[in-house]
Amino acid sequence: MPSTPVVNPRIPFSLLEAVRRIDTPEEIADTDTEYVHELRNKRLGLSDTVYQQIRRYGDAVKKGQLLPSSEAVGLSALIARRPDADELFRSAGKIVAADIYEAISPPRRRMIRMLPAVAAHQLAFSELKRISARYFGAEVTRSDGFLTLTIPEIVVVNGAIGSTGCIYYETAFRELLRLLLHAKSSVDHVRCTQRGDHVCEWSTEWGSHK
Repeated sequence: MPSTPVVNPRIPFSLLEAVRRIDTPEEIADTDTEYVHELRNKRLGLSDTVYQQIRRYGDAVKKGQLLPSSEAVGLSALIARRPDADELFRSAGKIVAADIYEAISPPRRRMIRMLPAVAAHQLAFSELKRISARYFGAEVTRSDGFLTLTIPEIVVVNGAIGSTGCIYYETAFRELLRLLLHAKSSVDHVRCTQRGDHVCEWSTEWGSHK
């Protein structure tokens, strides 16, 4: 029997955490119990189910467990139907990038910051290749002054409408570059499965980071 497709738990975790954050008003701590109960009924991110799922995904991250990719597909489909879908996918992309960056060992992060530029960028490239393969099932390559992220099977996009879910990966890629290299990068979405391509692909000028 074919194996069930799996996904790193940081993916669904970041999607639900983005929903939780955007659905939680800053003033909720100062509101009365009845109002909070009403909000929980109206806002997905405040529901007990979401909190329980976030805890489950967090436990899976700690245990190094993979989850069925259908969970991320279902969440992305749910988010894509919301009017604030773009904002949510963008927020989730930042969340997963920060989470992945924090998972890199502190000595490794310090080394990237302290090494001379050429060595630092080589080490950053190695980290991008490793974490992209581990968390996104992606490949990172360098060619002709460009850095390219290629993802053949993108679970978030599979659950979203059109190319909405692509915002998630584009944001995560850009944010990882910023965190690793303190660089503001312009990332172009050069190929997309939703446009009929076989893969989704993002590219940025790597020469400007040297």
